[in-house]
Amino acid sequence: MDTSGHYEIDFRDLQSEVTTLTWQLNDSFFGALDQQEIKHGELTASLRVYKKTVGYRLEIHATGLIEIPCDRCLEPMTQPIDAEDCIEIRLGEDFDDDGERIILPEDQPVLDVSWNLYETIALAIPLFHAHPDGECDEVVHQYLVADDEPACDNSEGDNSIEPSTDARWDALKALLDKS
Repeated sequence: MDTSGHYEIDFRDLQSEVTTLTWQLNDSFFGALDQQEIKHGELTASLRVYKKTVGYRLEIHATGLIEIPCDRCLEPMTQPIDAEDCIEIRLGEDFDDDGERIILPEDQPVLDVSWNLYETIALAIPLFHAHPDGECDEVVHQYLVADDEPACDNSEGDNSIEPSTDARWDALKALLDKS
C-alpha cells in the first residue's frame, strides 16, 4: 500500500483540541491500496481528531459514490456510501491494533489512516448489492430467468410433483423401517 504519506497523522503536530482533516478519495486512492473490491470511486472523507486527557479519538465520515460489481450480473454498478467509524488512539511503548483501539509508540506517534478510511467505506457496502430491477445486463438476466423456471416437464398434467430424494437417504430410511 503506497499512499505516499498523504494520509499520515503525526499526533505531535496537533495543537488544538479538535482537528479536522478532509480528503477527496478517488481512483488513485483505491488503486494504491492492496484490495480487490473497490476500484473506482469519488468520495469525500473527513477525519476529526479529538484530544483527550489520555490519547485521542478519531471520527471518520465518508460520503460519495463507489463502483462495485453487481451481485447478480457482475457488471459495474454505482453504490452510494455514507459511512462513519470511530477509533481510539493511545500512546504506549509498542504498536498494537486490536481494531477499536490503536496503541502508537510514544517516540513515533504517526498513523497512516488510509486503510482505516478504506475499511470504513468497505464496511458500508450492503451485503447484497445489485442493480435495481430491470437494469442488469440483459444476457445475464435471461440466464437468471431461465434458471428460475422448473427444470422438469410434467406433460401428464399431474400437478403434484414428487420430490426426488437421495438414494442414500432412502437406504437409511429402509434401515429404520426394519427396526
